[in-house]
Amino acid sequence: MKKIEAIIRPEKLHNLRQVLDSRGYFGMTAYEVKGRGRQKGIALQWRAGDYRVDFMPKMKVEMVVEDDQMDQVVDLICSTVQTGEAGDGKIFVYPVEDVIRVRTRERGGGAV
Repeated sequence: MKKIEAIIRPEKLHNLRQVLDSRGYFGMTAYEVKGRGRQKGIALQWRAGDYRVDFMPKMKVEMVVEDDQMDQVVDLICSTVQTGEAGDGKIFVYPVEDVIRVRTRERGGGAV
């Protein structure tokens, strides 16, 4: 199994959930995060002058999928959230040793 962590633009979360749901990928955790990448935030102008926003609001979406589903899920995420602009996000993929459903103690892929 693989754990997929995707850092995406907040406005893309609803579309991503819909696309993943339509393909049968229902389980996910999403939460608000702040971060920055190579662009190191953005410079803005306001009446009082210039200022910098170092940490941009993002959404972090986490999913655990079977190994053979990982490439399809990553492709779906990229095609759904990509704008072509800096700040589109990142995807990290990690191996998952085991999953345990607390209620039944079921283990492995069936517990996801």
